[in-house]
Amino acid sequence: MIRALLTLTLWLCLSSTVAAAEPEAVRTFGPDQPVRKITLRTTTDVNILAPAIEAFLDTQPGLAIRFEQWGSNDLYDISEADCASGKPGADLVISSGVQHVVKLVNDNCAATWVSPETTALPKDLRWRDQVWGISREPAVMIYNRALVPPEDVPRTRFDLVDLLRPAQSPYTGKVATYDIADSGLGFLFAFLDSQEASTFGALTEAFARSGAVATCCSAEIIDGVAGGRYLIAYNILGSYAAQAARDNPDLGIIAPADYTLVLSRAAYLPGREPNPTAAKLLDFLLSPGGQRALAETKLIDPITRDGGGSDETLALQRLIALGPALLVATDTMKTARFLERWRDIFAQ
Repeated sequence: MIRALLTLTLWLCLSSTVAAAEPEAVRTFGPDQPVRKITLRTTTDVNILAPAIEAFLDTQPGLAIRFEQWGSNDLYDISEADCASGKPGADLVISSGVQHVVKLVNDNCAATWVSPETTALPKDLRWRDQVWGISREPAVMIYNRALVPPEDVPRTRFDLVDLLRPAQSPYTGKVATYDIADSGLGFLFAFLDSQEASTFGALTEAFARSGAVATCCSAEIIDGVAGGRYLIAYNILGSYAAQAARDNPDLGIIAPADYTLVLSRAAYLPGREPNPTAAKLLDFLLSPGGQRALAETKLIDPITRDGGGSDETLALQRLIALGPALLVATDTMKTARFLERWRDIFAQ
């Protein structure tokens, strides 16, 4: 009875937390009167994932897909609440906040699925036959080509620190990155930097000293750099930057030469049993046809494909493995301390 009361209390708390949360965008793909319908919840922009969804629907007559685009933290909250209630609200979830997905899988919120497509993935991109990486997206620096002289373009984190070091740096107040309190992806990149980079302390000190800006999301930051409000941005998702650069030649992109984090968006099938149609969508996204569709919108970056980049480029990549090591980034005490430290940096 105590366990039941605790479960009910948790569900009520989670439900009240996410009650006000709404998806950022909703779109239905497929026929108006479908024979079947599934719900996909994701952090991926609708237009970025649309080609892959439409390619899948070409193989599935009569199927409609309700596409819900969420912020990563809100998606985690609603997924956690669904799990606690035992009533999944989505049939497939794909998130850039991969640490959140690993936590949900660890908490028994995911169904098991095994197929030729899932088993063909590298071991770092699948865990417990319940979470799978569908994309390959580098974390990059971006800059405004028209406003940043070629000699100032930072190729490494060390270069960025040097740019921000002078007291009268022209980049004071002109460097942006994710607000990690609002962005699960931004939190993950910063958290991994703190473990990986010998420059992390110097970089955060430079951010504090130079008045760097922590702000909302990929689109806002990229638009800010393209428009000159910011001159440089750090740790931006390369897929979105590459899309924007197609339309704006002034937007420059750099994969840091000291190391480049590579994200693979994490997918899982909520509930105890997988929805078979949602599992087919997952398999399609992992298939050669699905991967080609994802590559069209840069969710598969050419430099991150097996054999797709030079040996030097590939050696500098740090693929974010999907597995229990990411649970460290969801530990309540550790994340609270890290967020407090980050807020102190930007409060200066």
